[in-house]
Amino acid sequence: MLPLSLATWIARLGGFYLLLGVAFAVPFAFRWVNRMDPVAAHGTTGFRLLILPGSVLLWPILLGRMLRGETAPPVEHTAHRDHPA
Repeated sequence: MLPLSLATWIARLGGFYLLLGVAFAVPFAFRWVNRMDPVAAHGTTGFRLLILPGSVLLWPILLGRMLRGETAPPVEHTAHRDHPA
């Protein structure tokens, strides 16, 4: 059984992660996404609200891509794409 103190810390860490995610996602969805994807510059408010939940959860990945200046989508590596024809 999980001790109450450990469960409390896990819940606090989860809450802190989500708090950081919201703090990142709001400016990302309404301003910074334009830097990563030029097509998103023409996105509507509805589009920006749709990407908000994913931005909250995936903020470390998105922040890393922003800091590295990556603007193109990542290249997918699968057995079908990597196999020479």
